[in-house]
Amino acid sequence: MEPGGESGCWFLYYAYGSNLLRERLLLRNPSAQLCALARLQDFKLEFGLHQGRTSSVWHGGTATIAQSLGDEVWGIVWKMNTCNLSSLDKQEGVEDGIYVPIEVNVHTQAGKVLTCRSYQMKDYVSGLPSPQYKQVICMGAKQNGLPTDYQEKLEAIETNNYAGPVPIMEEIEASIKAEKINSA
Repeated sequence: MEPGGESGCWFLYYAYGSNLLRERLLLRNPSAQLCALARLQDFKLEFGLHQGRTSSVWHGGTATIAQSLGDEVWGIVWKMNTCNLSSLDKQEGVEDGIYVPIEVNVHTQAGKVLTCRSYQMKDYVSGLPSPQYKQVICMGAKQNGLPTDYQEKLEAIETNNYAGPVPIMEEIEASIKAEKINSA
């Protein structure tokens, strides 16, 4: 059996926020592989400030999902090596109690139902995202070809107009540039 062949070494992660963008996810989680586009039924996308505090990384509200009958959230199922589970949890602020891991069942475009790990913000108030954070989500949606009407919905999200520095954005942009050079 080839190494990593057993299913115990991998898990499925459902991303609906900044981790829609491959370069963002790969910064900290190099094992991620695209598995499928999928929708999460009876949930809606919201932006929140954990305990009313602005994200120090993104300078605004960050994405979460809230149960909402009849709504749907589109996202991406990434297949990841379990060695990246702790780095993903760390990125999502699990230790700090900002997000909690949850299990969701999502529907792929091929009609399969996949059980995935995802994250939900705890204890938050609504807050607008920064333009940079919204840009990463929209770039990810476009990069992976999420449904056009859903992309339009994302494009219409209001932001807090934050115009200061966002170091992680610079990291992502550098990573995208490096990829372009490597694939040229």
